[in-house]
Amino acid sequence: METRGNQVYIDGRRVAAADAKVSVFDRGLLYGDSVFETLATRGGRPFMLAEHVRRLRRSAELVYIDLPLSDDQFCRELEEAALASSNAESYLRLTVTRGVGELGLDPSHSEGPCRILIVTPLQRPAAEAYENGVGAIIYRTQRTAEATEATGAKVGNYLVAVLAMRQAKAVSANEALIVNGDGRVVEGSTSNLFYRMGNVLRTPPVSAGILPGITRELVLEAAQSLSLTVQLQSPTPAELVQSQEVFITSSIRELLAVVTVDGVPIGNRLPGPTYHKLWQAYQTLAAEKLAKQPRFSAPPRHLEK
Repeated sequence: METRGNQVYIDGRRVAAADAKVSVFDRGLLYGDSVFETLATRGGRPFMLAEHVRRLRRSAELVYIDLPLSDDQFCRELEEAALASSNAESYLRLTVTRGVGELGLDPSHSEGPCRILIVTPLQRPAAEAYENGVGAIIYRTQRTAEATEATGAKVGNYLVAVLAMRQAKAVSANEALIVNGDGRVVEGSTSNLFYRMGNVLRTPPVSAGILPGITRELVLEAAQSLSLTVQLQSPTPAELVQSQEVFITSSIRELLAVVTVDGVPIGNRLPGPTYHKLWQAYQTLAAEKLAKQPRFSAPPRHLEK
C-alpha cells in the first residue's frame, strides 16, 4: 500500500512499503509471538509517548521478549518517524516480534527481536460517531492471554478481536464488548469500557485482566478533576444494558459513546451528560499533557518556535 504519508521502518531502517518484508520464519508471523503499541499524534507528535513505550516494555516482560532498544531510544525513533511524515496527524503502530527462529514453540530458538514501525495518516471516527454515538455487541469468549502470566499484555495474537469485530460488522456495530470466562464485560475488542449507573461512573479494574489503557488513565484523571465518583467494577451484560451511559476509550478514538448494545438502547440513545463533561475535561487535560511532554528529538526547522 504505497500511498502518500505512509512510512515503514524495519529495525530502524526506512523501507518502501512495497519492499517491507520479514522472514516467513519470524515467530510473530508463525505464532503471534509479539507485542505492540498503537499511538496517535497531537500537533504532529506521538501523544503520551513515554507512557506507551513503558507499556510496551511491560508487555514484553510479561511474555519474555527482550526489547532491542532503551525506552528513550524507542521514544526518539517514534518521534522522529512522526515528524518526518507528511501527515497532518499520524497513526503509529510499533510491533516487536521475538524474531526469526527454527520451527517449533520453544522461544529459545529465536535469533533476536525484530521491530516494525508503520506510520500512516490518522483517521479518527467520523464526526457523526461522536455526535450520535455508536452501536456495540456483546461477544462471549476467552481471550488469548486470559488466565496466563501474560494477562494484560498487548500481544500480537489478536484473533479473538478479529472474530469479535467480524461479528460486530455483520450487524453494522462499531465495537464488540468482550465477556470473559466469569461472565463479566471487561473491555472492547480494541478499547476500554466505561459505564454510568446512577451518579457513579464505573470501569472494569486492571485486575480483571484488561489492557491498562493510556486513554483510560487520562479519563480517570479527568473524572477526578470533575469530582465524579468512580468505582472499579466489571458489569454483567444485563447490568450494562441497564446503565444510563456507556462509552469506550482508546488512543485512536479517544472517547466514543455507545448508545446501543445488542440493539438495546442505552439511556435515551444519545451520548449522555457525563460523556460530554468528560469529553471536554479530557481535551483540556490532553492539551496540558502535550504541552508538558518532553521532546526526544530535535524538531525540524519549520516546527521550531
